[in-house]
Amino acid sequence: MSFQLTPIQITIVAVVLLLVVAIAVGLYLKHRKTRTLGFKNRFGSEYDRAVQQHGTPKKAEAKLADRENRVEKMKIRELSPTERDRFVAEWQTVQSRFVDHPKSAVTEADDLVNALLEARGYPKDGFEQRAADVSVTYPRLMENYRVGHDIAVRPGKADASTEELRTAMIQYRAIFDELVQEQAPGQVRTAA
Repeated sequence: MSFQLTPIQITIVAVVLLLVVAIAVGLYLKHRKTRTLGFKNRFGSEYDRAVQQHGTPKKAEAKLADRENRVEKMKIRELSPTERDRFVAEWQTVQSRFVDHPKSAVTEADDLVNALLEARGYPKDGFEQRAADVSVTYPRLMENYRVGHDIAVRPGKADASTEELRTAMIQYRAIFDELVQEQAPGQVRTAA
């Protein structure tokens, strides 16, 4: 017994298959759009930076997801009240030096933020890796952190202007204030 489809049945099967494929493609595109929007909201300018660096949104999102997985495995912790008080006192000392020694105060602010990150449990990797790790929990700070760091480590010949140093110090203050605060468990600050 052979089973043969009529032309109408073939047409119906083809239409149903096309509808299933169209729905699947539509759901996939909606999922990608939602995922992209989620990454943009979570990472802000860091998302744009990752797309530029990796060439496509899909590759950038994979790298950002890798960052999230890496940070998830770290033992990031809150500061104890004693540590918090010590860092706040150190910040006040660094900030008071700015008027007389702006360049060295900015360098000290960079060092203090790095020490604070280390105390919180971020690894002492190079700046780019540390910035990538910090971007997972503090995406809004990344532009400030990058600009401040660039000014802090600028070599002598390309000295920063007083205005740039002032800007770096303000940016470091914002970073410091955010990092020294207590954070609710599992809380991630979005870039939005």
